[in-house]
Amino acid sequence: MADNREQVQYGDERVDRGGGGETHQTAGGERPSLTTQQGVVVGDDQNTLRVGERGPALLEDFHFREKLFHFDHERIPERIVHARGYGAHGYFETFESLADITRADVFQRAGERTPVFVRFSTVVGNKGSFDLARDVRGFATKFYTREGNWDLVGNNIPVFFIQDPIKFPDLVHAVKQEPDRGFPQAQSAHDNFWDFASLSPETTHMLLWVMSDRAIPRSFRFMEGFGVHTFRFVNAEGRSTFVKFHWKPKLGMQSVVWNEAVKINGADPDFHRRDLWDAISAGEFPEWELGLQLFDEAFADAFDFDVLDPTKIIPEEVLPVRRVGRLVLDRMPENFFADTEQVAFCTQNVVPGIDFSNDPLLQGRNFSYLDTQLKRLGSPNFTQIPVNAPKVEVRNFQQDGHMAMRNPRGRINYEPNSWGGPREDPARGYVSYAAEEAGAKRRLRAESFADHYSQARQFYLSQTAVERRHIAGGFTFELSKCEEPRIRLRMLAGLRNVHEELAQAVADGLGLAELPDRLPAAREPRTDLPESPALSILANGPESFSGRKLGVLVTDGADAGLLAALREEAERRRVNIELVAPTVGGVTAGDGSRVEADQKIDGAPSVLYDAVVILADGEGGAMLADLPPARDFVNDAFAHCKFIAHTDGAAPLFAAVGLAEKADGGFLALDNGSSAAELLDACARLRYWDREASLV
Repeated sequence: MADNREQVQYGDERVDRGGGGETHQTAGGERPSLTTQQGVVVGDDQNTLRVGERGPALLEDFHFREKLFHFDHERIPERIVHARGYGAHGYFETFESLADITRADVFQRAGERTPVFVRFSTVVGNKGSFDLARDVRGFATKFYTREGNWDLVGNNIPVFFIQDPIKFPDLVHAVKQEPDRGFPQAQSAHDNFWDFASLSPETTHMLLWVMSDRAIPRSFRFMEGFGVHTFRFVNAEGRSTFVKFHWKPKLGMQSVVWNEAVKINGADPDFHRRDLWDAISAGEFPEWELGLQLFDEAFADAFDFDVLDPTKIIPEEVLPVRRVGRLVLDRMPENFFADTEQVAFCTQNVVPGIDFSNDPLLQGRNFSYLDTQLKRLGSPNFTQIPVNAPKVEVRNFQQDGHMAMRNPRGRINYEPNSWGGPREDPARGYVSYAAEEAGAKRRLRAESFADHYSQARQFYLSQTAVERRHIAGGFTFELSKCEEPRIRLRMLAGLRNVHEELAQAVADGLGLAELPDRLPAAREPRTDLPESPALSILANGPESFSGRKLGVLVTDGADAGLLAALREEAERRRVNIELVAPTVGGVTAGDGSRVEADQKIDGAPSVLYDAVVILADGEGGAMLADLPPARDFVNDAFAHCKFIAHTDGAAPLFAAVGLAEKADGGFLALDNGSSAAELLDACARLRYWDREASLV
């Protein structure tokens, strides 16, 4: 390409402008570098990003979009909507330098800590909805790097419902409240959603994940996070490496069962919020490791599916996850509204060394998020709110607008100018990867996106028998809420493309005499994909009971020595323990000491705990047998397959609810101090799943 640079003089400054941007020197020395509102240095402020020299402009040009967006909204009152969320501050610590694959400053120095803010959220419900809805969970991280803000805006599920962003309004309209009646709220179990899903086969893979236990996590601390899309790393030499982002929880994965989720929502609709608050307040800082799947064009071309399709994953057994850093949340916001409500994430917020792929859904998100933040926060100056402001100096000529806290000083509010101020910096600034693009402009879906069922089948077969039952139960419950039988039948016709076992289990649950004909598939599903154990929660459980909560139901006469042993062992293993009693005032232990309770029995059902203990003498057990909340406490613990530890005095309570003859390997008798250690060893399994088959 010809060198079309020209030399221009602005006062005392000589500028080489053209082909590769510009450099600038002044009599007084170098000028500061021009930045975006996110603090990212601008490499070229003269040309928009486009396909080829004369091709169309690209939506992913975040600098152009931000610049024009701000200009469009400089005048008051011109204003251009994951609602329920909870967030925390912390830091990201890099394990090793990744300078060979990315120039992103956050990955250059081993051991360096970068401030972050993380927001978890549900998708479907309104701000006042409950925490344990069956739903995708947002997992969005804002990195305040030395080169500006990088937002990794992900979910706890690595795929999405749709392949093209033009369908996003339809998806959200379908899953939200039906417009004529304004319900249901915070759930997808209604006709509109399943009508859309059954008519959109591309949703199938995501539906398997959402009907699985992944969609009802026990805690934010016990769930994975994913960047969903394929991104690019670009190193200092301009070499590109494709990357998929994973967050791996240090405490392992854990979910609840559906009946338990429903009861938690009744007992404590703020369950996830309270859990995160309590953990950080107690110094039990949640932690995740950042994992990367790194690959090149050759791998992408050879992979069974299109890496740009957001409804597909790359199994970890095919491409291992490389762990490169850790995320620690160690501080709650001082004000919920100021940080958690006002934080604004945008997928387009990237820093030099991180770039986009042509994933169409990612391209659409880059376009949409900026508009969304303006609608929500009311001004293009939302980047000046402290939680959104980068930690580096911001220098540009954007001005005015509603709530402007920072305006250019002096007479200069444009560039180029001959007075001074910042200029773009080609050496340090953001440069998009020079991918070659060609082809006719058309509205179409790539043929490589046409397989909607093979990975859904792979996900199903990668689950344990327990998890498969839960998936079938999820579909059965949701479809049973559809008033139109034809919607159920159409959905079942599609599920036959995933697996006959799944379709039959759902049909049996709905009481259908026979299955409908299989839905014709755009591409015949593959049945040869190997199972991926990494996709199972139960196959990748925690190594210990650490970070979990033990509920101890106590009565007068409880063994004080045994209680002390439980508390000591729980503290040693970093297990949270709560005492539940008939009254919040507590009980008198067997040695005459007074023991205060943390909770009253009717306000602390067993669904709030990961395992339970009943410490009672004979009289105490008889008293509990007469208390309906105590009977519910053990009944629910049994039905939810939790470990139940007890002293002999609990016998009357078990007899009253018919559990005396149902005791199984999940019941643990406590008779001495050593039993506390044995109990917490057993509880590391989290559930006694062998019980579940007998409950169906």
